[in-house]
Amino acid sequence: MMSAGGAAGRIAGLVERVLAQPSPLAIRAWDGSRAGPADGPVIVVTSRRALRRVLWQPDELGLARAWVAGELDVEGDLEEALAELETVLDRVDSRPKLSASDRAEALRSAVLLGALGPQPKPPVIEAELAGERHSKKRDRAAISHHYDVGNDFYELVLGSSMVYSCAYWTKPDDPAYTLEDAQRDKHDLVCRKLGLEPGMRLLDVGCGWGSLVLHAAREYGVRAVGVTLSEAQGEFAQRRIDDAGIGDLAEVRVQDWRDIDDGPYDAIASVGMAEHLGARNWPSYTARLYELLSPGGRLLNQQIVRAAQRHATHRSGRRRTFIDAYVFPDGELMPIGDIVSELEGAGFEVRDVHNLREHYARTLRAWVDNVETAWMRAVRLAGTARARVWRLYMTGSALSFDAGRIAIHQVLAVRRDDEGRSHVPMVRTV
Repeated sequence: MMSAGGAAGRIAGLVERVLAQPSPLAIRAWDGSRAGPADGPVIVVTSRRALRRVLWQPDELGLARAWVAGELDVEGDLEEALAELETVLDRVDSRPKLSASDRAEALRSAVLLGALGPQPKPPVIEAELAGERHSKKRDRAAISHHYDVGNDFYELVLGSSMVYSCAYWTKPDDPAYTLEDAQRDKHDLVCRKLGLEPGMRLLDVGCGWGSLVLHAAREYGVRAVGVTLSEAQGEFAQRRIDDAGIGDLAEVRVQDWRDIDDGPYDAIASVGMAEHLGARNWPSYTARLYELLSPGGRLLNQQIVRAAQRHATHRSGRRRTFIDAYVFPDGELMPIGDIVSELEGAGFEVRDVHNLREHYARTLRAWVDNVETAWMRAVRLAGTARARVWRLYMTGSALSFDAGRIAIHQVLAVRRDDEGRSHVPMVRTV
């Protein structure tokens, strides 16, 4: 252990009082002082404002605001530091309330650190959405907050494939196998599960930058339509289609799923979109997809899910998180059992559930590597605050997939024909 006076020593003492044990991470403060373990990541507190934020908002969101504002940083391995911080936050949530003497001493430390004062305003990029939750207008604003931040920035993060969803790593031990290869294999997996054949009509709901639409049209000869709420995505995707010379087979529209009225489709894909829906919209969403699908047609839904918890608190009753505020405003994760039930309630027959949890952890780390390798360009393209958001969110999400707090499933479902047939082979082929 390395101990020191100054601001770092006082912060370490404050942390120890709150946790009832020493800080697991070293701390370096704005005055150059340092305290805590000699090895491992170091939490760098560059400003008293970071402490003030956490005093006003003593949870994940308070820490996140300080990170986004650049008042809190990490020297060393960010993933290792986040793993330790998750343990710290769990202890804060689970330990009894501080005694009167502990609170008095904590207040004294805050005064000596100069951390008392009015609550700092959140960083300007924090999402504040108006209107009814999951209305068309608010959904468009939520999507714009996350996706309309520059196609060049997304290309830096995602790579040339421009796919913002879990890849499928079929050759995980091959050093020559790239993220782009894994995303191509994911698209092929989706197309094969959907049983695509030339001449079929495919609908891709939440098509992003059009990569699945392009793959399905070029490789499987289907007539593919993609829809997105992002103007930037729609323009980019349609330009890719035009450049590929497949305008007769592929189209991308800026359109809400509630406004799609040109069915029937032989197959529907929804990849990484349903997290934005909200639980209350699932009955109408599944009913709409069922209506748009031809009898005998298949639906492939891929989405992130949360682990089911007994006696779980409804989302509206829990505190706002970093993800809510900076990454996916109004996003909502459901347990996989609820998704299957909603699909069956709409009339679908669920044929397969495929968990890709480990694949997404690896995908996220590939994206983090892209950002860290070209950090200064990421900052130029999106600004320092947003680049910091992305680095933190992707690193933390990889840890959550590792731990099983969240997962990602591909659910294959069919709309049986009028005689009850599924048109799915009796022997698994994918």
